Amino acid sequence: MESHENEWSLETRLVQVRGQVQGMDYREACVRRARELCVTGWVRNRMDGSVEAMLQGSPEQLAEMYDWLSEGMSAALVDELEVTEVQPPFVRFDNFELLPTL
Repeated sequence: MESHENEWSLETRLVQVRGQVQGMDYREACVRRARELCVTGWVRNRMDGSVEAMLQGSPEQLAEMYDWLSEGMSAALVDELEVTEVQPPFVRFDNFELLPTL
């Protein structure tokens, strides 16, 4: 059971990952890692070749997820990680999902 302190420290970030990140199961691996870290939200490919993820969790969970997005998959060549803070009120995600390409 999560404490109220953890609930208050919930943050939401929109992350765009640029580089060679499509066509190598990057999104599927992202889903697995997010679930391991108990990060909620979603991930999807974008038509411009980037991967976009909505991440929700504690600052510590998000920091671990940023590290994975940048360097966690050896086949991916990440050039840039753009992180945008999502201001409350925001949707509360229950799990981490793979969405269709946008």
